[in-house]
Amino acid sequence: MAPFHIIVENPYLRRAFALTFPFAFIITYILIMYHILPEVQFFRLGGIMLAYFFPPAGKESMIPLGIALGIPWYFVALSIALVDVASSMFLVWNFDLALKIPLLGSWINRFVEGGGKIISRHRWLEGLYFFGLVGFIMFPLQGSGGVGGSLLGRILGLKKLEVLAAVTLGAFIGCFAIAIGVEYILIILEKSLLLGLMVILVAVTVLGSYLITRYNRRKKMGDHDPRESFPADDIRQ
Repeated sequence: MAPFHIIVENPYLRRAFALTFPFAFIITYILIMYHILPEVQFFRLGGIMLAYFFPPAGKESMIPLGIALGIPWYFVALSIALVDVASSMFLVWNFDLALKIPLLGSWINRFVEGGGKIISRHRWLEGLYFFGLVGFIMFPLQGSGGVGGSLLGRILGLKKLEVLAAVTLGAFIGCFAIAIGVEYILIILEKSLLLGLMVILVAVTVLGSYLITRYNRRKKMGDHDPRESFPADDIRQ
């Protein structure tokens, strides 16, 4: 514990750790995947992970796509979940720097400014706090990835480690639930083409309705100062 204590107490080491650890974390995972997966699957998985960073890509689309490309469902789910975890670590520890990153900074400001309306649309978030955020991350709601979930967690008043824990738990449950659901549909297709197509039709209808609803609500934003929800960066908070 002594080395970690030194990092926590030294502001320069703390900043260096906060900047480098999220990248080291995800790079280490990618290197592990490089030695586990065949080359074709590895590069496909890398493309899925990269695409997940950019809207409108979300777990509800990237996970089925990865499985359709032949990547094992558990690796797809794990990879997307870890992207959420790594992005959450970077944001909650480096919020002041994230605001200065082109595109990301402006997106963060817009998201946090609309945080009040997100909470007003999902009242259960405000009442349940930690578990409400876990539920928000689990389901493919608007802005429910690692970045959006981290911002919303801080708006709800959660501490940084609580936000990280909620994002991690919600990301793993949500990603594996989607992956298992897709795998189950593929099993049904193998047994009965007609039944499988019916299940897919229902899933596409539900997803399409959700996407249309999300699009219609996208511009309904409220007022909020993002800096009020994020105190001076400290990995201990």
